[in-house]
Amino acid sequence: MEELVVIPAARSSRRGTRYRGVLRTHVAAVCCGLLLSGAAAAPAAAAPADHAPAQAQFTERGRGTLLSAEKLYTLATPQAVAAELGAAGFEGDTVRYGVVAYRLVYRTVDPYGRPTTASGLLALPLNREGRLRAVSFAHGTGSHKNDSPSMKRGAFVSAPVIAHAAAGAAGVAPDYLGMGKGPGVHPWMDIGSETTASLDMLRAARAFAPRTGHALEREVMVTGFSQGASAALGLGRALEAGADHWFRLGALAPVSGAYDFGGTWLSALHPTGPLAAALRTTGAVCTDWAPGAPVRLYMATGDEQAVTANTEHCQKALRKNGVDAPVIDLGAVDHQGSRHLGSNVAATSAIVRWFGELRRQ
Repeated sequence: MEELVVIPAARSSRRGTRYRGVLRTHVAAVCCGLLLSGAAAAPAAAAPADHAPAQAQFTERGRGTLLSAEKLYTLATPQAVAAELGAAGFEGDTVRYGVVAYRLVYRTVDPYGRPTTASGLLALPLNREGRLRAVSFAHGTGSHKNDSPSMKRGAFVSAPVIAHAAAGAAGVAPDYLGMGKGPGVHPWMDIGSETTASLDMLRAARAFAPRTGHALEREVMVTGFSQGASAALGLGRALEAGADHWFRLGALAPVSGAYDFGGTWLSALHPTGPLAAALRTTGAVCTDWAPGAPVRLYMATGDEQAVTANTEHCQKALRKNGVDAPVIDLGAVDHQGSRHLGSNVAATSAIVRWFGELRRQ
């Protein structure tokens, strides 16, 4: 593997909120059928008053600065990509190019706006010159730091990124804070830090792309699965609000999200205080803005984890704000016995095709 070190990574502060183990265990056990296989993350907590929110500091502290780039692997032919996707349970029907994959490490901020670092996966198509449209993919929850796109090759968590790159886009996927090579504990379901980590990963990818003979276009196609569906909506909202001077939202395609976490999922827990306030923000990603870019909400009939009421909640909230967001029912799709996981597999090819159609319009 080849590593290109730009500057040493800064050490992030280990101070901050310590989450009570009983809360973490309780929420993980009850709520996290939504996860891939469990929870090693801390639930999000409300930011203390003496710390500025992370989203208020989009232009400060060198956010998105590339610290290192490591070439992970090359899938030299479309056939090799299709085989890789097939081994992970994904279709290869949209593959057109080989793919080269990199792990980027970059500067970002923690939930309270303090400097930290994060990592992510950048996948680029081979034998395709010039400018590329970025597709940002936010992954579902994993149990361990390694359950993240830049840490697992040929896996469920990285396959959508590879699929988008193999169709001719630049696949960009943050590992999230505390995942991959990032320090500390992952602030699970914290939309603010998922948004900043996603945006700063895009910035790092844009900085690195010229080294490969590419440049990233302004429009970003945004998608994400499960936990990542809310993260995708958070990134889309930030892009449309002008959070970055270059990138703009091109389209939004979240899959099987817990958009009504506070209502659909946690009503039986009766949470109060900062935990309840933080978890209610997952619904706000649908209720407090009106996307101007095309939006489709993907779900699967009979999803045993992200029940369809979540998607209905998001669609109704967007419609109330004047946005027509069609729901794409993927049907009875399963992966390893899970309809929820199957929705990610089925949605990936469908979203690749839809993003391609929008590009040709």
